[in-house]
Amino acid sequence: MDFIANEGKQVEIEVNGKIYLRHAIKTRFVQQGDDYIKLFEEYVSPIYEKGDIISSSEKIIALCQNRVVKRENLKIGFWAKFLSKFACQKNRGGYGVGMPINMQYAINKAGLIKVLFASIVSGITKLVGIKGVFYKIVGQEVTGLDGFYDGAWDEYRDIGIEIPENPTKVCNEIKEKLGISMMIVDSNDFGREILGKSDDIILSEEELKGLIKDNPAGQGKQQTPLILIRKK
Repeated sequence: MDFIANEGKQVEIEVNGKIYLRHAIKTRFVQQGDDYIKLFEEYVSPIYEKGDIISSSEKIIALCQNRVVKRENLKIGFWAKFLSKFACQKNRGGYGVGMPINMQYAINKAGLIKVLFASIVSGITKLVGIKGVFYKIVGQEVTGLDGFYDGAWDEYRDIGIEIPENPTKVCNEIKEKLGISMMIVDSNDFGREILGKSDDIILSEEELKGLIKDNPAGQGKQQTPLILIRKK
């Protein structure tokens, strides 16, 4: 097969002295409630070979699981409006708690006391050049929220997409049913996190991050949430 990379990305990448090829798999626009098994059957199974690893965006798995929060169901209160004024507009992955609606989500998820504590500690640590403390304190659920903006996709203007539920379980389910080794990642142009991987993958977390360190899936309207990775 011909390996195709998104614009500005490379097909080949070297990790620990080994060369890997990456292929950006273009899919249809994944809708809330889609079946991720059928999605992988349609787009991955025809080109997958034993030994390959699929890197999947966390967003499409979360949409399939209906892990969605609607704008209309988040009532923005005083503290969300107040605290968001002192926060950065964006976190390392996109729009963050500088938006009142995202701050309200953080309060709902982590609790007001923890959010107040995180805000105070974050304000202090920023004075000495340390960033990202707020998100470390409030946790991955808050950090991983995506949506509530109309940057690349208008469809995400009024919904927030949470991180997938039991991502490792999802990976193992896909491995069991389709024979596909995979990982679910939260990746963007600023950083990457491995949220889950199938148990058969022997590469370390750092090696897996290295395979996608340039965010081969892209950040805009590429519509390539799945990356096939093959050792050369």
